[in-house]
Amino acid sequence: MSTADLPVELIRTLSMTLVITSVLAVETRRLRFAATAYAAQALLIVALLTSFARVNPSLYWWAATALLTKAILIPYFLFRFIDRTQPVEVRPLVGFGPAVVVAAALILGFFRLTHTLVELLAPCGLAREETFRTNLAVAATVFVLGLYALLTRRDAIKTVIGLCLLENGVHLSLVSLAPDLSETALFGVASEVVVTVFLLLYVIEGVYREFGTTDTLRLKELQW
Repeated sequence: MSTADLPVELIRTLSMTLVITSVLAVETRRLRFAATAYAAQALLIVALLTSFARVNPSLYWWAATALLTKAILIPYFLFRFIDRTQPVEVRPLVGFGPAVVVAAALILGFFRLTHTLVELLAPCGLAREETFRTNLAVAATVFVLGLYALLTRRDAIKTVIGLCLLENGVHLSLVSLAPDLSETALFGVASEVVVTVFLLLYVIEGVYREFGTTDTLRLKELQW
C-alpha cells in the first residue's frame, strides 16, 4: 500500500486527535464523559480505517466491524454499567496535577521515540512512509496511555477504558503494518475484546453490589 492515493492530511489529523481523546478518557473523573471520549475515539478509528480503504476496499469490512464493536457495543456496555453504579471515578492513585505532567511526558516521549525509531521497531517498507510513521507513533502513544490508566487508576471502569485504549492502539498498529490482514482475523480480535469488556463489567457489577464501590483496592477483601 502506498500513500500516493491516500488523504494524508485527513489521516494525520484523525491520528493526532486520537491522542486528545485518550487523554480525555484517562484524565476526566466523570465516567460518562470518559466513556464518551472513548466512543469518540472509536469513531475516529472507524474514520481512519475508511480513509485507508480508499486504496484497499477490504478495509471497509474492518471499519464496519469496528463501528459495531468499538463504537456501538462497548460504549453501550459502559454507559449502561455507569448508570447502574456511580457517575464519578474513584480517586486515582496519582493526583490531577502530577497525572497531567506524567501524561504529557508519556505523550511527548513515546511519540518522539516511536517516530524516530520506527524503522528499528517495525522494519518494513510501510514504516518508511511518513503517514505510517505518524500512525505508529500515535498507536504507541495511545497504547502507553491505556497502560498508564491500568496502572494508576483505582476505579474498575477506568481500568476497562484503559484496556480499550490498549486495543485501539493495537488496531492502529495493525492498519499501519498489516493493512491486508484477513477480515476473519479482524473479526476475531474485535469480538474477543467485546466479550472481555462485557465479562469484566459483569464481574465489576457484582463487586459493586457487594461493596458499594468500584474501587479495585477493595478486591483484596474478597475471600473464596
